Amino acid sequence: MGSLRNCSRSACRQSAVATLTYVYADSTAVLGPLATYAEPHCYDLCDIHAERLTVPRGWNVLRLQMPGRARVAADDLYALADAVRESVPAPAPEPAQSRSNAERLEAPAGADMTRRHLRVLREEH
Repeated sequence: MGSLRNCSRSACRQSAVATLTYVYADSTAVLGPLATYAEPHCYDLCDIHAERLTVPRGWNVLRLQMPGRARVAADDLYALADAVRESVPAPAPEPAQSRSNAERLEAPAGADMTRRHLRVLREEH
């Protein structure tokens, strides 16, 4: 369910997910979770504009942790992708005979169509 408020950026119609507040005395921009209600001197931003936020030279950005959003480092994503690739067996080579597009789209008889590429592995006790 999206928020009832839209992004403050002009021409953006996305739902707001964060609130930006400027602390002029400290030359700091504070970006945090969407405020409970709209403040006149704060700006509501969508996910894209919150991520792309830049501030004037000499200013600092304080990004507060957004609930339900954990930042994942690129190294962690590559490690996860490598682990998945290693755990999935290589596909069997296709027969040399040519198939039509319709035959390629049909599932083989008895195939388990609920199979997913990723699955949860439980620890053994």
